[in-house]
Amino acid sequence: MHALILADGDLPAKPDLDAAWPGWDGEVGLVVAADGGARGAPGLGRRIDLVVGDGDSLGEAALLELERAGVAVERSPVAKDETDTELAILAALVRGADRITVVGAFGGPRLDHELANVALLAHPALRGTACVLLDARARVRLVDAPGADGGPVQMPLPGSPGSLVSLLPLDRDVAGVTTRGLVYPLRDEPLPLGPARGLSNVRSAADAAISVRHGRLLVVESPATLAP
Repeated sequence: MHALILADGDLPAKPDLDAAWPGWDGEVGLVVAADGGARGAPGLGRRIDLVVGDGDSLGEAALLELERAGVAVERSPVAKDETDTELAILAALVRGADRITVVGAFGGPRLDHELANVALLAHPALRGTACVLLDARARVRLVDAPGADGGPVQMPLPGSPGSLVSLLPLDRDVAGVTTRGLVYPLRDEPLPLGPARGLSNVRSAADAAISVRHGRLLVVESPATLAP
């Protein structure tokens, strides 16, 4: 099941998402809003199935209105260990999601929330589940390769030639990175944490791909192209 998570950052407009990532919302069977992310549902043409969080962004009146409209609401304490977006992802997994798209993960007034949302891609509960953070400017995914006898983990990177692909290590032991269909190739090489070597690669083929033998590597794709 494909679950759509509405986080409380800057929610993109549906026409912009459709133009940047055609088919991004295909077969969505569950829509979960993380607190104030519920405000973005009309602009995406979606009905919310579930709202989770402490309600500090939506407020009590809005929560009651959603409940009266038949939307399930799972309230949590304000003092908690998880963010509302994390709770929304966990709720989707409990309901059987095997594919998750998060919109509204970027922007908003707090950079720490934005960084925490990116880090959620490495959440242990998401291991084995396809999860993407999405807006009109970027699509962010994680390659998580345990190494040892597990063998390399491969991720297809289909897209338009000329568009940007950045490879950013999430930990210091990313090794055995091999790319196909990118202008600046990597051949079984490390990408250590710190240096920006993986930034701003460019697709040279529509069927690009990456393989990682060990470590966690963020893949940040953009529909933009580098100026000639």
